[in-house]
Amino acid sequence: MDSTVVSTGTEGKTWGGGNQPLKSSYGKMMMWFFIVSDALTFSGFLAAYGFSRFKFIDYWPIADEVFTHVPFLHGQELPMIYVAFMTFVLIMSSVTMVLAVDAGHEMKKNKVIWYMFFTIIGGAIFVGSQAWEWATFIQGDYGAVQTKGGNILQFGTYKTIDGEEVFKRIAVEDFTTASHTDRTQHENKNGIWFVGEGALPAFSVSDVFHGLESHPDVLVRTQTINEEGEKTVLSRAASLKQVKNNGKRYVKGANLEVNEYGTPLFADFFFFITGFHGFHVLSGVVINIIIFFNVIIGTYERRKNYEMVEKVGLYWHFVDLVWVFVFTFFYLV
Repeated sequence: MDSTVVSTGTEGKTWGGGNQPLKSSYGKMMMWFFIVSDALTFSGFLAAYGFSRFKFIDYWPIADEVFTHVPFLHGQELPMIYVAFMTFVLIMSSVTMVLAVDAGHEMKKNKVIWYMFFTIIGGAIFVGSQAWEWATFIQGDYGAVQTKGGNILQFGTYKTIDGEEVFKRIAVEDFTTASHTDRTQHENKNGIWFVGEGALPAFSVSDVFHGLESHPDVLVRTQTINEEGEKTVLSRAASLKQVKNNGKRYVKGANLEVNEYGTPLFADFFFFITGFHGFHVLSGVVINIIIFFNVIIGTYERRKNYEMVEKVGLYWHFVDLVWVFVFTFFYLV
């Protein structure tokens, strides 16, 4: 039986699409596939953050009051300054990556080395800064009291600044003294064998109440945001009543269970999304270091192309772009 072979024009070519589908190499295509899938992952996380924030819009922490720290400038409140610095460093590292890719196209090895080096330094500064921000966020500043309903009560006093009365937070330890207690930390060796307990809080609710009672200028601020876009400050009588009747425990800093800044979901999303992005940046720094040393030993000179620099550059630009969205969602909006 005769058989007819129909020519498709793809004989000898990879999976019928040629070696460079859409005029891109197989490696770059795979990098684009990864970037698209990872972008969808981040989109899902940020969408979940947006829905949760909308649901608790009246209780969500105000970023300008949370991210006020700058290394080596303790005690000064500089809202968003350090986060802006981190963002600038990451964006500039993207610029140096562009220059490295451009130098690779021109086969200028020394320029590629220097621009890759600056990119790595920028990424390392960002990762280190994010680790510092995490540590500061976890440690906390002022402390607060969590109510039986799970709300957060913060403390402060009104001060006159430029002729205007402004509410300024003060640390619980500034007006509270820990009382003696015989309570010991529960451990599995002296209680139920399968139950453990974290570190005991520095103060009891009773300690905080007595400290508040003895300082008439100290007031309670709830996590509820009023019509002016500020958290609600209670009267003196209401402050004492809230702490005495509804106070459950003293908290300081933030973790996955509770935080002094407001609703626990804020800390949960902060740790998860910024941690996931930080892992991407750290991975990018490690990959950049590997490519950097390959450039130094002349691997890509012998290949007659610097496509690997271009591929890792695509990943690095993606990481920078994602941070722009994370920065907008968490810090600006």
